[in-house]
Amino acid sequence: QIQRVDVPTVFILGDSTVADQAGEPYASWGQMLTRFFGSKIAVANHAESGESLKSSLGAKRLDKVLSLIKPGDYLLIQYGHNDMKERGEGIGAFTSYKSSLKQFVAAARAKGASVVLINPMHRRTFDANGKITNSHGDYPEAVRQAAKEEKVPLIDLTAMSKDLYATFGKDGSGVLFKDGDLTHHNNFGAYELAKLVAAAVLRAGLKPG
Repeated sequence: QIQRVDVPTVFILGDSTVADQAGEPYASWGQMLTRFFGSKIAVANHAESGESLKSSLGAKRLDKVLSLIKPGDYLLIQYGHNDMKERGEGIGAFTSYKSSLKQFVAAARAKGASVVLINPMHRRTFDANGKITNSHGDYPEAVRQAAKEEKVPLIDLTAMSKDLYATFGKDGSGVLFKDGDLTHHNNFGAYELAKLVAAAVLRAGLKPG
């Protein structure tokens, strides 16, 4: 028997590293997050593969979330992997990207929801000395700035993923990723990232369930 329950919902917006992946060996932290919350919380993952903040707005992902979100709900936002590939006048980490992040924050706040900004996890990019290299340019820092300026919690997944990958090392970190892929994770990698996100949510003082 299916019964309707009234519990807070954690909404998620983002790209392929966050979106529900339909088949093996791909997985994301967004689809693993439910494993760290109890029965008194719902998770609604509206992330889509290949999207940036700009294309997500064009596809009306935010509009869909805003039509459902209510006071007491949460919105987790993680983009960056595709945003950094966009080109054009006025396009950049500290211009269009940061401005769009603030637009998302304001829209969710207007609905009475709590917003958490998350910067992108590193790709599996190591230098010759076995150190993680930043393949996202200024985008992680733009998220940090937006969170500080808008006074919303930040989950620094860029920093946390660096530590995670470094623990496994240049060669061993492949166990976290889909074979031959430097960006997308398998079940194990997605689970480990989701665990980091869930722990950071609690550290931020948020109590979704």
